[in-house]
Amino acid sequence: MSEKSEHSHKSKKERLPRQPMPEQPPKERIHNFKEVPFGYSPEQALAEASRCLKCKKPGCVPSCPVEVDIPGFISLVAEGKFFEAAAKIRETNSLPAVCGRVCPQEDQCESGCVLGKKWDPVAIGRLERFVADYDRLHGSFQMPPMASPTGKRVAVVGSGPAGLTLAGDLIKKGHEVTIFEALHEPGGVLIYGIPEFRLPKEIVKAEVNYLQKLGVRIETDVVVGKTLTVDELFEEEGYNAVFLGVGAGLPVFMNIPGENLCGVYSANEYLTRSNLMKAYLFPDYDTPIAVGRNVVVLGAGNVAMDSARTALRLGAETVRIVYRRSRAEMPARAEEIHHAEEEGIVFELLTNPVRFLGDDRGWVKAMECVRMELGEPDASGRRRPVPIPGSEFILETDMAIVAIGTTANPLIPSTTSGLETNKWGYIVTDETGRTSKKGVWAGGDIVTGSATVILAMGAGRKAARAIDEYLMSL
Repeated sequence: MSEKSEHSHKSKKERLPRQPMPEQPPKERIHNFKEVPFGYSPEQALAEASRCLKCKKPGCVPSCPVEVDIPGFISLVAEGKFFEAAAKIRETNSLPAVCGRVCPQEDQCESGCVLGKKWDPVAIGRLERFVADYDRLHGSFQMPPMASPTGKRVAVVGSGPAGLTLAGDLIKKGHEVTIFEALHEPGGVLIYGIPEFRLPKEIVKAEVNYLQKLGVRIETDVVVGKTLTVDELFEEEGYNAVFLGVGAGLPVFMNIPGENLCGVYSANEYLTRSNLMKAYLFPDYDTPIAVGRNVVVLGAGNVAMDSARTALRLGAETVRIVYRRSRAEMPARAEEIHHAEEEGIVFELLTNPVRFLGDDRGWVKAMECVRMELGEPDASGRRRPVPIPGSEFILETDMAIVAIGTTANPLIPSTTSGLETNKWGYIVTDETGRTSKKGVWAGGDIVTGSATVILAMGAGRKAARAIDEYLMSL
C-alpha cells in the first residue's frame, strides 16, 4: 500500500466514532443490582473493531500487563471470528470477561492506542468483554494446547486475580496446580469485593470453571497459615513450589473518636456481607447488614464508589462520598465516578471527618468534619490537604463506611519461617515475584499494596514464568 493510500485508509477509519455501550438508565438501576452496561451487540463490536488502525508498532500491547495480542484479537473480531478472538485472548489472559469489565483500560491498553492521540481510542476493553461473553454464551469448551505432565506440583494460596492467572499459566505448562482459598467460594476480591452491578458473580464463576476444566484443583475453606502452614505444604503435602497471592485484605481505619460505634463499617466488611454473603439478594438471603438512611462513605477510590452505590441500592435515601482532597485527586476510575454521580451520590470534597457522634444506644448519629484546602504536594505527588481553622461542621448520618484502603494481613508471614516482609508487612520479592524463602513466590496486593486487578494478573504471569523455570531445573 502506498503512503498516500495508507493515509487515506487510516483517515477513513479515524472518522468512525467510538461505539457507545448501552446502559441501564440511572433511575432504574438504583433499584436493582443488575449489571449497569449491557455490552456490545455483534454489529457494534464489528463496527468498533473496524476502527483499529492495525499499527505496525502497536502501543496498546506494551501497556497491557498480561501481554494480550490486542491487534490480533481485534482483527479476528473485525472478521466476525468471535470464537477465534476469544481463543487469542486466552493465550495470555485467563480472565477476559473480568478484565473487560473492571480493568482500567483508560490507563492501560487504551492509553497506548495511536487513534487516541487525535480521536477516541479503540474501545479495547468493551471488545474484550464482548468476545468473552459471546464465547461463554454461544461457544463450547475448547481445550487449549497443553504441555505433557511434568510431575511437579504447585500450591497457590489465594484465588484472586493473581492466583487464578498464575494457575492458568502453569497448568498449561504441564504442572499440577492446587489453589487453596480461605473463603467458601473462589474468586477472592472479584467475589467478595466487587458488586454484582459491576461484575456479576456468574462471570467470575464461569472464568473459574474454565480453569477447573483445564485441570486446576481448588480447595476452599483452607486458611493457609492456620489450617496448613506454608512449610507443611512443602514437607507434608509434597508441593514443589508455593505462590502467595493472598491480597491485602486487612481494613485500614481513620483512628478517630467514635469509630467503634454501631453503624460504622469497614468497606471490606460491608461489601463482603453484601457480595459474598448475598445481602444484596434480600429477602432470599437474610444476611445481617445495616440499611442506612443517610449514609456517608469515607474515601474516593473504586471501593468507595462500590460501597456508596451498594448502599443506595440497599435502600439509602442519601449517600455522600466524603473525601479530604479535590475531585482531581480522586483515585476512582472516571467511569465509576460518572456512574455514581448519575445515580445521585453526593460528593463532599475537601472534607475530612474528625470524630463520630453516637446516640444513647451506641449507634452513630452524626460525624464532625472539617473543611480542607490543598497545600504543597506530599510523598504521593498529590497536593497535601490542610485543615481550614474554624471550619468544623456536623454532618448527620446513621451509617458510615470507611473505604480509605487496606493493608497486609500478618497471618502468613507470622507463621512462615524465613519469609521477609517490609515495614508495612508486605512480602518482599524480586521482579519475578521470588521471595526470600526457597520455592516461594508472591504477587499482587500482598507485595505491592492495594492496586488493580490487571496489575495483580500481570504479577501472576511473571511469577508463573519464574516458577516454571524453577520447577524444570529441579
